Amino acid sequence: MRVVFMGTPDFAVPVLNTLVKNGYELVMVVTQPDRPKGRKKELTPPPVKVAAEKHGIPVFQPEKIKLEDEWKQVEKVNPDIIVTAAFGQILPRELLDIPPLGCINVHASLLPEYRGGAPIHQAVIDGKKETGITIMYMVEKLDAGDILTQESIAIEEKDTTGTMHDKLSQLGADLLLKTLPMIEEGTIQAVEQDETEVTYSPNISKEQEKVVWSKTAEQIYNQIRGLAPWPVAYTTLNEKRLKIWWSEKTNETTSERPGMIIKLAEESIYVACGEGTVIMLKEVQPSGKKKMDVHTFLHGAGSSISIGTLLGD
Repeated sequence: MRVVFMGTPDFAVPVLNTLVKNGYELVMVVTQPDRPKGRKKELTPPPVKVAAEKHGIPVFQPEKIKLEDEWKQVEKVNPDIIVTAAFGQILPRELLDIPPLGCINVHASLLPEYRGGAPIHQAVIDGKKETGITIMYMVEKLDAGDILTQESIAIEEKDTTGTMHDKLSQLGADLLLKTLPMIEEGTIQAVEQDETEVTYSPNISKEQEKVVWSKTAEQIYNQIRGLAPWPVAYTTLNEKRLKIWWSEKTNETTSERPGMIIKLAEESIYVACGEGTVIMLKEVQPSGKKKMDVHTFLHGAGSSISIGTLLGD
C-alpha cells in the first residue's frame, strides 16, 4: 500500500512512526512550511518534517495545498491512500479524488462531537469523563466525513491537555493500524455522522485563556488543566499577567467576592470562585518569570500579596 501521510504537529508523529514501523510504503510526507519560532524567530521545521527526514521519506511543504500546482505534486507519487493527522489545511476535492482507497483522517474526538482544531482542549475544559479517536473518510466539509472506526479513552481527574494529547496520539496510531487492513480488504463499513449531534471545538482564543472568577471552582479547575501545558490559563495580579499552571479543588466554601484571596498556606493560595466555591492555586508564573510552585512564589515575586488581594480585573 502506497501511502501519502499529511500532518504537522507532535500529535501526528506517532501516527507516522507507526506506519513506518509496520512496513507501509511512505511515498511522501506533506506538512506545513517551516515557521519562525521563539523570541529569536528562528525558522523551525514542523515535528512531522523532522520525523520524516529521520526515516528518509521525501517531504513536501506546500503553503496552500488547494492550489493546482501544489496538489499535482501529490498526484505524481500515485498514492493508494492518503492518511492525515492534524495537517492544518483543508484538502481540495481534486486531491481527495486522487487515491483509489480514499483519504482518511485521524481525529482526536468521538465525532460528531468536537469537530475542529482543539478537540482535546475542549473535552478537558468541558470536564468530559471520556474522549477518543475517530478515523473517518475526508470530505470538503470540516471533520464531517463518514466514520470508519472509533475508540474511546477515559479522561482522568488529573489529566491535562498535555497528558491526553500523548495518550490520544498513540491511540490514534494504534487504531489506524487496525483500520488500514479493513480498508484495503474492502471489509469496513463507513457510518454517516449524525448531524443533530454535532458540536464544535475551534482553536483556543485569547479570551478563553483568561480565568473568570465568577465561574465555579470546578469550571476553573477544568479550564486550567484544559489549557495546560499550552497556551496556559491566566489571571491578573496588580494589573500584570499571572499564568496559572496547576490548581486543585477544595471542599471549602466562602461568601467572599470571586477572585479574592481568602487564605494563604505554605504551598497553596486559596481563591474565592463563583457560587461560594474555593480553589487552590499550586503552580503559577508571574510576568517575566519562569513557572514556579506557590511556595517559591510567595517567598519571592508574590511576597506582597495578602488575604483580601483581588485577582483579575
